[in-house]
Amino acid sequence: MAAAPIIVSALLAPEDLAWADGLRRAHYPAEHNRLPAHLTLFHHLPPSALDEIRRRLMAEARTTARPAARVARLLALGRGVALGVDSPGLVAIRSRIAEALEGSLTPQDRAAWRPHITVQNKVAASEARALFQDLRSDFRPRPIGITGMALWWYRGGPWEPIAEYRFSRPGRP
Repeated sequence: MAAAPIIVSALLAPEDLAWADGLRRAHYPAEHNRLPAHLTLFHHLPPSALDEIRRRLMAEARTTARPAARVARLLALGRGVALGVDSPGLVAIRSRIAEALEGSLTPQDRAAWRPHITVQNKVAASEARALFQDLRSDFRPRPIGITGMALWWYRGGPWEPIAEYRFSRPGRP
């Protein structure tokens, strides 16, 4: 198969993925919802960097403890809503990888990173505002588990898995 851009995402603990994906399935327009809920670290890395990306993710997973993380806030996206994620450990991991891949990053991946899980997108602004207000009424920050990182091919549709790298050391809650 022809090479395609590479996406890197964080792997969510199963119970947290189920919760976030339930929100996504309930609120993301079905005709556009091709993926389960996800937390993207890099949106578009070149296929030529695959070996280097694999080495970096493998090293991070082997030597770094699972980063603590929490859904800390709701984010209004204009035409959607996301769960804002705080995780200094995940930010540090992403920063190290970004520094190593600096010459391969697109402007989007070079820009300041705002970790989030999108639960709604591609709707009218009024619909997004209504969901934001509805979710805000009973929103409470909550911890989420980050268990590793995954590599994906992006070929225009659902992402195609390449590999997963699980953190081998438990983190602190």
